Amino acid sequence: MKQEVIVELSQEELIERLEEEQKQLVKMKLNHAVSPLENPNQLVTFRRNIARLKTEVKRRELEGKNNNK
Repeated sequence: MKQEVIVELSQEELIERLEEEQKQLVKMKLNHAVSPLENPNQLVTFRRNIARLKTEVKRRELEGKNNNK
């Protein structure tokens, strides 16, 4: 998921997408533990997407706090 796409999402969509990505990562980790994934780099991609989503959520929270001062 590209940063441009993440920035355009609403706060609710961001949180929803973050939860979905985290669930998928857990499932993929479990599947990988049982039998190796065809492309283990997918785990890295999911972790990076989660980090991007969390960063955007935190940035928006900080912007909201700065605007309320």
